[in-house]
Amino acid sequence: MRFGLKKTAAVALGLVLGLTAAGCGDGDGGSGGDKKLTIGVVSGWAEGEAATALWERLLKDKGYEVDVKTLDTGPLYTGLARGDVDLFVDSWLPYTHEDYWKQYGDKLEKLGVWYDSAPLTIAVPEYSPLKSLDDLKGKGGQYGGKIVGIESSSGLVRVSKEKMLPAYGLKGEYEVTTSSTAAMLAELKKATDAKKDIVVTLWRPHWAYAKFPIRDLADPKKAMGDPDEITTVARKGFAKDHADVAAWFKKFKMNDEQLGTLEDLIENKHGGKTEPAVDEWLKQNPDYAGTITG
Repeated sequence: MRFGLKKTAAVALGLVLGLTAAGCGDGDGGSGGDKKLTIGVVSGWAEGEAATALWERLLKDKGYEVDVKTLDTGPLYTGLARGDVDLFVDSWLPYTHEDYWKQYGDKLEKLGVWYDSAPLTIAVPEYSPLKSLDDLKGKGGQYGGKIVGIESSSGLVRVSKEKMLPAYGLKGEYEVTTSSTAAMLAELKKATDAKKDIVVTLWRPHWAYAKFPIRDLADPKKAMGDPDEITTVARKGFAKDHADVAAWFKKFKMNDEQLGTLEDLIENKHGGKTEPAVDEWLKQNPDYAGTITG
C-alpha cells in the first residue's frame, strides 16, 4: 500500500475522464439514489484486492450492483474526489498516502479502519546473513547495488529512496529500482527458488510472507516510518447517500489470519480468481458476513 503523489495531472485526468465516459459515474458517485456502487482497486495490492473482492460479494448479496474498477493510485484518488468512484478500501493513512490526503482529503470521507498496523518493510530471504538495514552498508556489490522496488509512483518507493537510503548511508551504493508489484514478486520468487541474494521493498500484510522464505530487516532508525492503518475512504456525501453501507464499513475488521487465508485462497489456490476464493472463504467463516451486514 504504498502509493504517494507522483502521477501527473494529465495522466490522472485522462484516466478519470475515461472512467466517466465508460459510464461508471455521472458526477454524483454513480449513486443516483439507487443501489449502484463503484469500488476502486489497485492491481497487485493483495490486501486491497482481497478486501475489495469480499465487499463485492457482501454488497451484491445485499442487492447492490457493484462495478469494480482497476486504477493506479493517483487516478483512483482523483476519481474519488470527483465523485466518479464511490469507495476505496485500501487507503494507507496517515503516512503512505499522506500526499493524496493533503490534496483530496476535504473531498473524501473516512468510513473506518479495518486493519490497524500496516508497516512498510525491506525484506530479504531467510537464508540471508543480513539482519538489519545497517548491514547493507558496504555490501552493494554483493546485491548488484539494487533494492527491488515496485511502481515508481508508490509511497513505498518514495520512502525507501528519500528516507531509508540516506538514513543508513546507502545513497550512491544502492538504487531502489522500479517496475511493478508483480515484477518485484517474480524477481523474489526467482531468487528464492535459486537460493540467491535479493533485497526487496515490501509491506505487511502480504501473502508473500507465507509463500516465500523471507523476513524483514530490522529498521532501528525507523526510516521506513511508523505503521499505517488501512482505511476505507469514500467520496464526499457517501455516508449520507448510503447510510446502511457506511454503517457496515464502520464494523468491518480483518485480523492477520482472516486476511491471510483469503489472500492465500485468491493468489495460490484459485490462481487470482476472486469469486471462488471468496465463496470458499465465506464457507470457512460462516458467521463473518452476519457480523457486518446482518
